Amino acid sequence: MATLRLALFAFAVGFACLPVRADEQSPTHFACDFSTGYAWSYENGKFKSTPPNDLSFEIGDIDLDKQSARLILNGKSATGLKIVRALNANTFLEVVNEGFLNVTTIYDRDPETGKYPAVHSRHLGLLGQPIFAQYAGICTAKP
Repeated sequence: MATLRLALFAFAVGFACLPVRADEQSPTHFACDFSTGYAWSYENGKFKSTPPNDLSFEIGDIDLDKQSARLILNGKSATGLKIVRALNANTFLEVVNEGFLNVTTIYDRDPETGKYPAVHSRHLGLLGQPIFAQYAGICTAKP
């Protein structure tokens, strides 16, 4: 039992020693660009993958305490987002009108670049066929 406690303590201390200053506040607005990834569709009984088009959007009005934010497309507020907080990351969930999901996870700031690594996943369907995409990219904090 003592070994387990020590391991949990070391794990917690490791996360407490992240390269983020204690006086640094979490950004309330990000501009995100995703240029790497793949999209898949299910056609004729099998999945087919293709590189997706580049994707850019912003996430603003981020309130971690209320776990809410807004998706911003082309400078206009598009929809509300839910936030799931995690160690070293925040995940933003968008439930699309048809019930499908878009998920964006923004990780802690990279101390070397000052940018935030991120991933974005889209899960949808078109005419009964599954379509999904996974992107990797960077988000930048905006004032």
